[in-house]
Amino acid sequence: MAKMTKESSVPELRCALRLSRGGLVAVGAFSFFCNLLMLTGPLYMMQVYDRVLAARSVETLVALSILAGGLFAVMGFLDAVRGQILVRLGAGFQDGLDLRVFRAALARLSRRPEDAAALSASRDLEAVQKVFASPVTASLFDLPWTPLFLGLIFLFHPALGWLALGGGAVLVALTALNRHLSAAPLAEASRLGAEAERSQQILLAESETVSALGMSDAAFRRWHALRRKGLVRGTEAAGLNGGMGAVTRVLRLVLQSAMLGLGAWLVLHQAIGAGVMIAASILMGRALAPVEGIIAHWATLVRGRQGWTRLNRFLTEEPAPAAPLSLPRPAARLEVEGLTVLPPAGGPPVLRGIGFTVAPGQAVGVIGPSGAGKSSLARAVTGVWAAQAGHVRLGGAALDQYGGDALGAWLGYLPQRVTLFDGTVAENIARLGTPDTARVLAAAEQAAAHEMILSLPHGYDTRVTALGAQLSGGQIQRIGLARAFYGDPVLLVLDEPDASLDAEGTEALRAALRDHKARGGAAVIVAHRPSAIQDCDRLLVLEAGMRRAFGPRDEILRQMVRNHADILRERGAA
Repeated sequence: MAKMTKESSVPELRCALRLSRGGLVAVGAFSFFCNLLMLTGPLYMMQVYDRVLAARSVETLVALSILAGGLFAVMGFLDAVRGQILVRLGAGFQDGLDLRVFRAALARLSRRPEDAAALSASRDLEAVQKVFASPVTASLFDLPWTPLFLGLIFLFHPALGWLALGGGAVLVALTALNRHLSAAPLAEASRLGAEAERSQQILLAESETVSALGMSDAAFRRWHALRRKGLVRGTEAAGLNGGMGAVTRVLRLVLQSAMLGLGAWLVLHQAIGAGVMIAASILMGRALAPVEGIIAHWATLVRGRQGWTRLNRFLTEEPAPAAPLSLPRPAARLEVEGLTVLPPAGGPPVLRGIGFTVAPGQAVGVIGPSGAGKSSLARAVTGVWAAQAGHVRLGGAALDQYGGDALGAWLGYLPQRVTLFDGTVAENIARLGTPDTARVLAAAEQAAAHEMILSLPHGYDTRVTALGAQLSGGQIQRIGLARAFYGDPVLLVLDEPDASLDAEGTEALRAALRDHKARGGAAVIVAHRPSAIQDCDRLLVLEAGMRRAFGPRDEILRQMVRNHADILRERGAA
């Protein structure tokens, strides 16, 4: 087992936060001067009441007013700069983790398509970022100054100090009560909102089926029920938070009035001066302002804390893979030995003890009844699904030795269900990277998609969406094939590549496969239609997740015909 270093034992989000340490120190410094300058108001009032009015000096009043105005301007500037630093820190924190979170979510979803933590990871990161940008963070930096302001009030007079301290204790109690009452509805609202969003995405992706089968109203009712429940719980939390905020604001006004009243009583008994009475009221308002600010933005703070907890747990469970050594272009040789694969959602193995080899210049067709594990094998040999036992090697190296996108650069994969992404046709063929014109055109020619693409409104610059708007199934299939051929991959893995192709497209696919083999490439073709295996050299027959036969194509086909004839004779004899 690898030895854990002190750095590796620190949660990943805390490590990311350390990168913002300089900015947080700057925010702390600005908070120090902002709160120090908050004493300008009380000191100004004390001087006006105790000195200016007593001496009836206009010159002193003007000088004090100019000085106070200048200090207030500096305080406002520092507070604005502090806010901008916090906003930029939040943006930097999110930007620095976006790629890490995206890749972790992608890796998890490839194994567990409905994993809630992966689906909400980006929203959790955004919730943490919003805490930085929210006024609640500034209030948290101001909170340590509350005891200092209360201590100054005690210095004015103990009775004023106890009144301010008692008011502060009540506000703290309200904060704790608000946290207790709003925690459950906020968590429930967040969960229901995520479920409603996921349901909506699925319904929109399957809009054609929903419309064709008259499911629109039923689908809306199911989605709206989740959304309404989330809104109800969110409204409850917002109502509690708003109510507590209103109580806090009223209590603060009452306390300020009580402070003035008590101060006036002390002035009448000549225990303090009139300036102290006003200064104490201002200081108490400033002392309690951070608590009020935290209560007012409590929902943002809670969502950020929940997002931090969930995201920290998710990134711990889905650690970033170590960067592997960059390997050169591999030989087009695929070796599968003893491969056992479990489905991401759990359950019995979908593949058990599968073994075969694809040599350079060879194509292997994978056939078998529905549910035999053909598509599961395609996912396993592309590294989408991990092997529970056995191994898959490309060019002699295990798939995980290539790492991330490096493996995908050498593969041409066409899934059973082809999905395009938001962008141009050229960008989709180029796998969302910057299109290389020569490679895009070559891939499109191989897939017999060039003429079809030119017939689109804007040719290769035609924009498409993830829902495949304005394109037929055959057109989407051809663009998906061109994407698989892009970059001259060493291994093609095509899952029912001719499913939506016409005769011309099927013949073009066969020609492309022959050309790929002639250039020394290897291919794995999952097939249901005989046309897809006509150019395959060998056949792998799967049944119930196990290998039933593997060998030269014609020999396997003859064997299957004989077995079928034997079954028919046995049935006839019976």
